[in-house]
Amino acid sequence: QVQLVESGGGLVQAGGSLRLSCVVSVRPYSSHVMGWFRQAPGKEREFVAAVRWGAGTTYYADFVKGRFTISRDRAESTVYLQMNSLKPEDAAQYYCARGNSYSVSPTSYSYWGQGTQVTVSS
Repeated sequence: QVQLVESGGGLVQAGGSLRLSCVVSVRPYSSHVMGWFRQAPGKEREFVAAVRWGAGTTYYADFVKGRFTISRDRAESTVYLQMNSLKPEDAAQYYCARGNSYSVSPTSYSYWGQGTQVTVSS
């Protein structure tokens, strides 16, 4: 049973930083892609960033480029999302997910965590 557990969310002022973590219970294969998505109230779940577990290739949504960094620790089966220069519009529930290939569509990811809340005050 694959489980993903996120942590690291919280309340931060605009311009501040947070680092989210996602521990995967079963070590991903090199072919897997780990992604971060977010969902704000009343909005659809949207892609934030992804990383290929084996090669480490990273992908970002345009609205986070230069501010967020995704990384993975293969030994710890953990993926991170470092978020800098946070804006009020970044506030959302952030989810970690595992997929078999890179995609910005949530439907391409088979396993999901419960999410961690990020709140950004202005």
